[in-house]
Amino acid sequence: MKRVVVTGMGLVSPLGCTTDKAFCRLMEYKNCVKHLKELEEYKNLNAKIAAPVLDFKIPEHFTRKVTRTMGTVSLYAASSAEDALKDAGLFGDEIITNGKTGVSYGSSSGSLETIIDFYSMEVEKEIKKINSGSYIKMMSQTTSVNLSLHFKTTGRLIPSSSACTSGSMGIGFAYEAIKNGHQTVMIAGGAEELHATQIAIFDTLYATSTKNDTPNLTPKPFDRERDGLVIGEGAGTLILEEYEHAKKRGAKIYAEIIGFATNSDGTHITNPNKETMAIVMKNALDCAKISPKEVGYINAHGTATLQGDVAESLATEKVFKGCNTPISTIKSYTGHTLGACGAIEAILSIEMMNRGWFCPTLNLENPDENCGKLNYIKDKGVELRPEIIMSNNFAFGGINTSLIFRKI
Repeated sequence: MKRVVVTGMGLVSPLGCTTDKAFCRLMEYKNCVKHLKELEEYKNLNAKIAAPVLDFKIPEHFTRKVTRTMGTVSLYAASSAEDALKDAGLFGDEIITNGKTGVSYGSSSGSLETIIDFYSMEVEKEIKKINSGSYIKMMSQTTSVNLSLHFKTTGRLIPSSSACTSGSMGIGFAYEAIKNGHQTVMIAGGAEELHATQIAIFDTLYATSTKNDTPNLTPKPFDRERDGLVIGEGAGTLILEEYEHAKKRGAKIYAEIIGFATNSDGTHITNPNKETMAIVMKNALDCAKISPKEVGYINAHGTATLQGDVAESLATEKVFKGCNTPISTIKSYTGHTLGACGAIEAILSIEMMNRGWFCPTLNLENPDENCGKLNYIKDKGVELRPEIIMSNNFAFGGINTSLIFRKI
């Protein structure tokens, strides 16, 4: 089995569009949630808040020929992937196009504006907004396909469209492709674009926060006063590489992936299952061949939904009981970036591990007594020097993922 390391990282996020900027924003203890006036026009939509990306600009060299098959979600993916390849020192390298590099990437769906164009055809019985690139923008594998086309990769292409685990699943499958010797390099991660329909999905489930007048006070993961999630957007891309190849070329190594696991609940489409959530963490630990006590920090999924927080925290308590492992969630800053969250959170967790500082869960004042008894980081960040960290994500459909990273 091959060792797999992270040699490049790129971000588009509500916190900022570089890793350094995003990390510095974490240290300001301010979330990215805004009241959006454009949401006021939707009748019966309760949530009027979200966490948008504010400082993204389409790179000047992304010509119309480049972008004609890209919706916003793919533009976020391609921009962050280009930054990640440059960070890894592999941008323009022949290894990207010679079959040794693959793509493992996902989003919850295709570009939603384009999907609506197709719906309008059925409603209006007229084709007027659809063009040759419409389907590519709309399809669920739009991010992975556009990345492959943009960078001209000819290796494995793995679409990981699995809702809120799309990003972490993309990383996990990329890890396995290199670990098992199928690829040398993988472009991995996830992306999502913000759209009112996404907010409406969770609104109909009574899962969105409605603190429209106090966006700075929400979401409140694990807090007894939490009232739901906030939708965000962005993209995160990691360049994964076989260790010996990275070492030989003198690449900077951010971390090694030593564990990955995924499973499914098999019980309910939206209600989480604490038992299978616990199993996925145990399986990741087994994959890494380590004990729970060796994990020095846990990045929680932490959406601030009533059922999700309870199930996740109880599952974490079951696995890490007696370890007192520090835990926090980046979603308290960015909101729930859906298909992008696993990648954005993995990147920022790695960055925190390397810098020795870990963010608190914002707005966590009084942990819910129904949640697991865990060492929640709250109020202020903490200085830690862990060698190993875990990042967990859970999705609709009962899809669970757990990733483990080690400092190297």
